[in-house]
Amino acid sequence: MPLSEEELRMLEQMERALLAEDPKFASTLRGSRMAGSVRRRIILSSTGFVAGIALLMTGVVARQEIVGIVGFLVMLGAAVFGLTALRARHAVPDTPEQALQAGQGLTVIEGGRRPRRQRQQRGSGSFMERMEQRWRRRREGGY
Repeated sequence: MPLSEEELRMLEQMERALLAEDPKFASTLRGSRMAGSVRRRIILSSTGFVAGIALLMTGVVARQEIVGIVGFLVMLGAAVFGLTALRARHAVPDTPEQALQAGQGLTVIEGGRRPRRQRQQRGSGSFMERMEQRWRRRREGGY
């Protein structure tokens, strides 16, 4: 059952208070779990990628297309898994002060996920109108 807006607001206030009162404890809570899991995911994805290369090469040498395809799929899956781990590592602020400035607490709300950003509204007009405007700017030297 999801938390109500008031409960979410109270939880966020408690997180900010904890971060302000004891930043070392808050960074310990946030950093240790995240760093360890990210490190494990990167090692696991690297191992999977190497195993995928081995399968791919085995399939090529043995002239068995299925083994090569499976190797490629293992490589692809491991690469995606590793890149998401790296992306998660860069999303975590280094210091509690950066977390406060970014408005991030312990990221407990929504299961630790960051809220999705709304897509920015583009300028009015169709695609062709925007292309015409760009063309005019280029011809006039305004780039």
